[in-house]
Amino acid sequence: MLIRTPADLGALIRGRRKELGLDQAGLADRIGVNRKWVIGIEHGRARAELGIVLRALGALGIRLDAITDKPSAKSVSVPSINIDDIVATARKGKP
Repeated sequence: MLIRTPADLGALIRGRRKELGLDQAGLADRIGVNRKWVIGIEHGRARAELGIVLRALGALGIRLDAITDKPSAKSVSVPSINIDDIVATARKGKP
């Protein structure tokens, strides 16, 4: 399963938890959090602590792999920004 959003990750966790016959409280006990945390992650909470998410994945037997893609020829280059110039301009009162 390709995970692109917090909601995708939450759906994966919920599905696996149910496959294992665990309720939310049971998963919470296994990873040392409260049920409210499990509810949040299953609903796609975007600011969950990474360490706890990794513990949850481990408790559910979900392996995390990273696959890198080759950069495409159509990559967009991002211009560099000099914060010192922005601050100096702002101090002078110029737009």
